[in-house]
Amino acid sequence: MLPQFSYVRPDNIEEAVKQLNQKAAAVHAGGTDLLGCLREHIIDADRVVSISSIKDLHGIRETSGGGVVIGALTTITEVSQSPVIQKKYPGLARGASEVASPQLRNQGTLGGNLCQKPRCWYYRGEFECLRKGGGICSAAQGENQFHAILGHDGICYATHPSDTAPVLVALNARVRAAGPEGSRKVPVEELHVRPAKDVTAETVLGEAEIITHVEIPEPAETLYSSYRKIRARRAWDFALAGVALALEMDGDTVKKARVVLSGAAPVPWRSREAESVITGKKLDGSTISQAANAAVADAEPLSGNAYKTDMFRGIIEEELEAARD
Repeated sequence: MLPQFSYVRPDNIEEAVKQLNQKAAAVHAGGTDLLGCLREHIIDADRVVSISSIKDLHGIRETSGGGVVIGALTTITEVSQSPVIQKKYPGLARGASEVASPQLRNQGTLGGNLCQKPRCWYYRGEFECLRKGGGICSAAQGENQFHAILGHDGICYATHPSDTAPVLVALNARVRAAGPEGSRKVPVEELHVRPAKDVTAETVLGEAEIITHVEIPEPAETLYSSYRKIRARRAWDFALAGVALALEMDGDTVKKARVVLSGAAPVPWRSREAESVITGKKLDGSTISQAANAAVADAEPLSGNAYKTDMFRGIIEEELEAARD
């Protein structure tokens, strides 16, 4: 049952920040995650601040520098179906198309997809949970087949649920954020918080700070971008394993590489190990195999999710094979 709360709908960013800068306030964008979190008491809010009527937060536009700026309230469907995104950043279009179901893509927003709460059943359920202020991570000794194998710091094993965040990290995107102290820009790679830094935080954003836009730089002429996701069911499910690639090619040689995993860690997980293997190399069978092995060399699976190690090897190999064809 939803708790009682007041509802305000400001028409500009400044007023939205002012309303959010009060005790027990929560931002409402598409609402696909917020309403569930309120119902499950993951978030306790006395005031819900809807930003849906702020026109500047909608839409996709190209910049004079050749990149794009996407409003945080742009729906996932709009991102996936945008001709500009499909042409310049096909990996992002694909990542957006893999999010949840058509209904949720029509309602959910890009900003919300970046900031959504973990989907761990211990976090969402009535269990002891470090991320909720408890004393243990119940996944460590419990049912953990869908949990993290990398980046958990031995503290929290929830996996980051976003399909757009890994691609945006791979594309070297930044978010614009507005808050009581003004505006700032944060690389998407630095947006999310590892458990060792703060197990109770998902992002570096302050309580009254909101994402307003996502900026993606101009793609190199030879950029190859992609995203692939493996899940238990074709629709609705979150990634068991996924990989975003952004490769700048020089002929058949990888000039620059960014490889980012989903379903692997509590944050979108950039595999610098895999990047190091393929940078400056041709994507032949030996190099691809070495990169896939490097990506999971430091994996620390739990009792029920060791299968993910092989799954990540396989998906990385297949996606790098596709990149060279």
